[in-house]
Amino acid sequence: MPTDPRNLTRHAGAVTRQDRERRLGQRSAVVWFTGLSGSGKSTVAHALEERLAREGRLTYVLDGDNVRHGLCKDLGFSAADRSENIRRVGEVAALMVDAGVLVLTSFISPYRQDRAAVRAIVGRDFVEVFVDAPLAVCEARDPKGLYQKARAGKIAEFTGVSAPYEPPEHPDLHLRTGEQSLADCVGAVHDLLAARGLLHA
Repeated sequence: MPTDPRNLTRHAGAVTRQDRERRLGQRSAVVWFTGLSGSGKSTVAHALEERLAREGRLTYVLDGDNVRHGLCKDLGFSAADRSENIRRVGEVAALMVDAGVLVLTSFISPYRQDRAAVRAIVGRDFVEVFVDAPLAVCEARDPKGLYQKARAGKIAEFTGVSAPYEPPEHPDLHLRTGEQSLADCVGAVHDLLAARGLLHA
């Protein structure tokens, strides 16, 4: 009998996550890149995706801007909307993990509580990577001109300027993109995945 008050019941499929992982020759996981805008999250995630794809891995990048064009296009940038944005992404990432995919996410995800909630949804195969660059470096890069707009008051609640960012206290990996090369950053994440046995079923 359903225990959910909405009369919903989870259904287990005949094909399991482990079946899919064996077929793909990898373990699925979520690599969660978090950091300020301009820190290099998307750059590292997409470069890692290319490397994993060349090695024959099934991987996919969930990118902040892309998700807000569709799944989360109804959300703004208030604290509540940011939390809901991350919750939705966490649920989608968990489904992709069940499908056997190595999921790479690139989201500012400024609040520790939200990242912890995603870790709880995904489980043990949640890898938090702090993509760390000083605010001055992020502003100097400013690939979308967002910091300039935020400083001019054209963007409200902008993380790092008029809204807070809570850095991870105990990330699984800490990248310093102001000092490390892209190749070194990608290599560090790849090494971590290999050390955790995620690149083999």
